[in-house]
Parts: sequence; C-alpha cells; structure tokens
Amino acid sequence: MVERIKPGTPDGTEENVERIAELFPEVVTEVEGADGNLEHVVDFDALRDLLGDVAEGQRERYQFTWPGKAAAKAEARRPIWKTMRPEPVKSVDWDTTKNLYIEGDNLDALKLLKETYADQVKLIYIDPPYNTGHDFVYDDDYRQTHEEYDAGSADFDEDGGRLVANPESNGRFHSDWCSMIYPRLVLARDMLSADGAIFISIDDNESANLRKICDEVFGAGCFVGDIAWQRTYSPRNDSKGIPAEIEHILVFSKQCGWIPGRLPRTEEMDSRYSSPDGDPIPWKAADASAPGAATHQGMVYAIQHPITGELLYPPNGRCRPLGAEQMYSILSEWAEYEWRDIHDENKRAEICGVAEDEVRPSVKALMLKEPTDETFAKARKRYEAGSWPRLCFTSNGNGGMIVKRYITDVEGKMPTNLWPFLEVGHTDEAKKELQKLFDGSAPFDTPKPVRLIDRILTIASEADSLVLDFFSGSATTAEAVMRKNAEDGGERRFVLVQLPEEASGGWDNLCNVGEERIRRAGKRIAAEVEESNRQLKLGEEPKPVPDIGFRVLRIDSSNMEDTYRTPGETDQMDLLSLADNVKLDRTPEDLLFEVLPKFRIPYSARIEKRELGGRECFLVDGNRLVACFDTEVGTETIEEMAKLEPDYAVMRDASMRDDATQANFEELFKTYSPDTVRRVI
Repeated sequence: MVERIKPGTPDGTEENVERIAELFPEVVTEVEGADGNLEHVVDFDALRDLLGDVAEGQRERYQFTWPGKAAAKAEARRPIWKTMRPEPVKSVDWDTTKNLYIEGDNLDALKLLKETYADQVKLIYIDPPYNTGHDFVYDDDYRQTHEEYDAGSADFDEDGGRLVANPESNGRFHSDWCSMIYPRLVLARDMLSADGAIFISIDDNESANLRKICDEVFGAGCFVGDIAWQRTYSPRNDSKGIPAEIEHILVFSKQCGWIPGRLPRTEEMDSRYSSPDGDPIPWKAADASAPGAATHQGMVYAIQHPITGELLYPPNGRCRPLGAEQMYSILSEWAEYEWRDIHDENKRAEICGVAEDEVRPSVKALMLKEPTDETFAKARKRYEAGSWPRLCFTSNGNGGMIVKRYITDVEGKMPTNLWPFLEVGHTDEAKKELQKLFDGSAPFDTPKPVRLIDRILTIASEADSLVLDFFSGSATTAEAVMRKNAEDGGERRFVLVQLPEEASGGWDNLCNVGEERIRRAGKRIAAEVEESNRQLKLGEEPKPVPDIGFRVLRIDSSNMEDTYRTPGETDQMDLLSLADNVKLDRTPEDLLFEVLPKFRIPYSARIEKRELGGRECFLVDGNRLVACFDTEVGTETIEEMAKLEPDYAVMRDASMRDDATQANFEELFKTYSPDTVRRVI
C-alpha cells in the first residue's frame, strides 16, 4: 500500500527526541501515549546517570526567565496544520523568480519553511515590533487547543492582525514581548546555515532582554556584536533624560568564530598607497619583521645590506616576516647572496630575549657572496632603476629594510560596531525612499533605509545567498537585495514574511504595501540597469537585470480535512465525508504547494503543467517531482508519469478512476521507475 502524506509540520519535540536518540540511544524508551500507541520518549533518569546531575537540586543558578517562558519554548516545537497557498495573480514573474513573499503569521511561516529551508539561510535580518507601550506585539495564545488555534477562517482580527496592544501598565509588559520573540528566534536558528548570521534591529526598551534571549538560543559564544546605528541626524530636544540617537542591531551567528566580510575601501584608505619607485602597482611601506622571535628563533638572523654592507637585524622580540626561501629569492634581485654562519649567538639571544646558551645554535645569516665596491655599485644602480623588489630600503637606499604592501593584496575596510548615518542612512532618508516610490506618501511609519540593509548584505551575504526577513514591514530588504544583485551581478534570493496588519495611507494592509513596493522598486532597478547598459563604452560588459520578481504565498489551514482527530472524535458521517479528504475550495495548485515541503523542494522551484494520459499533471524542478491531482485518473496517466522516472511521484488517492488503477499504481512504477518515491494524499 502506498504511503499517505500526512498534513501538518513535524513535531519539534519528536525531532529533539530523535536527535538525542542518535547520540545516546540508551536513554530513549517507549511508553503508551494517550491514543494507545507507543511513543519514544527520553528517560531523564537514564540521561542524568549518563551526564551527571550538575544542576539538579540547585535552586540558585544563572538563568534568564519570565512568566510564560516554558509555554514559549513549547510553542517553538508545536506542530501546525497549515499550508502555503499560491497567489500567482499578486506575483511578478511567477514562472521564473526565485524570491518569495509570504502573507501570514511569521511563526507559522517559519515552521512551514523549516521543512524545506532548514540550515540553508545565509543571512536573516529582522526588525521586530519595538516594545514601546504603544506598538503591538503578536498575540500567541498558547492556552488554545490545536483545533481552537487553527479553526479560525483567518489569522488576523478586525483591527488588521492577530495583534494586541501592550501598554506599559500591563503587568506582563516585558514578558509578553519576550514570549513573542523567543519561539521565532528558536526557529530562526534552525533556518541558518552553518556559516550564517542573524541581524536584529531593536531599541533600548528590550535590547538587554533580547541579548539574554539570543545568548540562550544561539549561545553566548556566538555573539558577534551590538551595532550602534545612528538612526537620526537631528536628535529631539524634548526627550526626557538623554535623547536617543542610536538604535541597536544585535548580531549572532549560527556557529562560533563567524567573521564578517569587508566593506569597500574608501578613497582616503587608497590615498595612503603610492608608487615612489615607479612600480605599476601602488604600495605603502610595511614593517619587515614579525612578532614571535623567542618561538621562531630560526627566523632571527642578520641580513647584509646590498648597498652599504651593514648587518641588519630584526628589532628585539621580532623575526623575519617571510620564510627563508622567500627572503633569499627577493634579496637576490639586489645582489648575489649566500647563507653563512657568522657566530652571532649573543646578538640573536638578545633579540629573542633568552640567555646565549639557550638560543638556537648555527642559525645562518643571509650574507653578500662578494661584499665589494662593485657589488655595492650594482645594487645602487638597481635602486636608481626603480620598480624595486618587494623587500627594499629607506633613506635613498641607505637605510633600513621595509616590505612593500601592495594595494592589490589588502582587503576592504573591517566593519566596526558604529554605523553613522552618513554611511548607512537614517530614518528620514528611509521615509523619503518610500515617498519616492509611492508618489509622495509613506504608507509605513518606521521603514529602514536601503543603505542600512545594503551594509548588512555586504558583510554577511555572498552572491548566491538566501536572505530571510520575517518581519518585513515595508519590504526594504527585498529592494536592498535586488539593488545589491544589480550592483555586483549576484543571484541572492529573498524570502519575506509579513502579517497582513493594518497599514496607513489608504492601503488595506501591510502586505499590499510590501508587494507593491517590490513591484515598483523592481521596475525602477531594471530601468536603471538598462539605462546604464546603454551608456557603456565599446567592449564593456553589460550588467544583467537582476531577478525582480517574487512569488506570493498565503498561509492558510491545511488543504486536508481534519484528519488528525482521535478515533473517539470521529463518527460514521465523518468517515463518509472524508472519503475525499481534500477541502472543497482547494485547487490542484494548492495541493501541490502543500506537498512540496514534504520532499524538501523549494517553494520557488520551476513548475510546468503537462498533459499525461489525458490528465493535467505538474512537473516540478525538471522531473524531480511529478504530481497529478486531476479526477478520474487512469492507468495510462500513471504509466506516463512512471516513464518520466521522477525522484518523487504524488497522486490524490480519491482521484484514481477505480480499484484497478489503485492496484496498478505501485506495479507501474516498479516496472518503469522502481527508485521513485511514491506517495498519495
């Protein structure tokens, strides 16, 4: 019998038990569940025996907690019975784009996305609602049952979203906000790739609490930095206390040791490089020594000056910057050298900071083979010719040795934790960017400037990175990604999530604002690239127009009827109604998008409709998945599906023409494509 696809996302608790079982199979046992079936659970007594009970019985321990934390943790693991429904009419370049815009609660979105995109997101940027006493926080009601939680026809209330006011008078003012952000960050960490990082904008109200939560979720050792963004160029004078001029951007990585990319070099930095010797590549003088003399005694030796004949030693505590072969090769461009023991143990001991009898014996010096006037004259002539070797000499050739550091060998500017508005923009700039796109109005009150997100993309993404923003607001991240791709020819992809909450400026909701911004910004970026290409000189390579499209997906209840009810909740009439377990208002495209994550196929995968055996079928990502949800499907359709030899094949159980078709489903695939994974819904 063909295995049936189960609706809903995986149970996070079960996944954690499986991970523990992989590490310590001896601590997992079986118990009888509420439905009478056996379940795998962790035997905590066995786990304590294995690991020791270090914290057991210790009432005082370092921890950060709040009322509702346990429920917030459980929420991150709780499965949901929801799906992504495609909205091609709202989308741009539906058939070819790799970008996604998701309408709905980001907690649901993260759980659905995790099935496909776990460990694949290079960069997450979020700008969650600030807990100011006037803004809103997401109302995650953990006291509801699964049925109560998922039964609603929509995820948002009459005020524009599943949101509640959180005034400062609320006794759970900070707790509610912490409970909102915690499960979302747990799921966000699951989404990050091993080399990924998350950037979180926040103000002073919750920055301290957010830091503690992130320390727990990501690990304190994965803290990268607390960036101070200068959000305004004119601080308000009527503020109480010290006027706030900055906002925080907390940065955490998936793994410890994450290093940000470099920023482009500035004109000021490049101006420090020149070419006094006529070298075709600009350079600046660098120290011709390195630290660690005591531990690298073989690299502490004299070099005879090719022009003056003087013996040159590294400063005390330092050694030669390059290996012996490199030093010999470069200096040989000045004169003929040889290695010779000059018995200078006392001088080398002084440099290494050790007693003479402790210095490494018989370390040879790099000496001129023939230290004559003729040798010195040839070296002088070499100096006057210009374009000196990499190791050269100061004071008109008579001074100490330096090493040339070429501008081509240095990286860009290392980012710091202070981002001035002159470099990354400010809030007023962000509003003007929106006004420019929306004919003079700004339908979102707190946008971020594109330059700010561009800075984050520069130091934390690569040309093919997947970028996630699950508090997308006005969709600044989407515009920044498209502009970055236009700039460097990259193929970054974005996934944005936004609750359809109330918007300003006459717009129905914030999703409409975000989608329209992407449309308008995309057209503008494409026009700018095309105009730039028209102005290219002969032989210059034109830039490609980046992916300016996006697929809109809307979170809704599962396409399947309520099949997760217990046997006691199901009567005979229910069984009759579930003969076809698909809801009446759902389309074949809806069904396809519910099964995609079951095979870890991206929601952006290319989809082709093709008639096979007289029935409409979907071919996804080439022949990776072949699906048919049409009615009255016969063996001729199944045979053609099998002959395509897909990795996966899915059919709607109730749509098969007759019992013979059901019986032949397995046999036909065994004949034509035995390796295909077959499933029914």
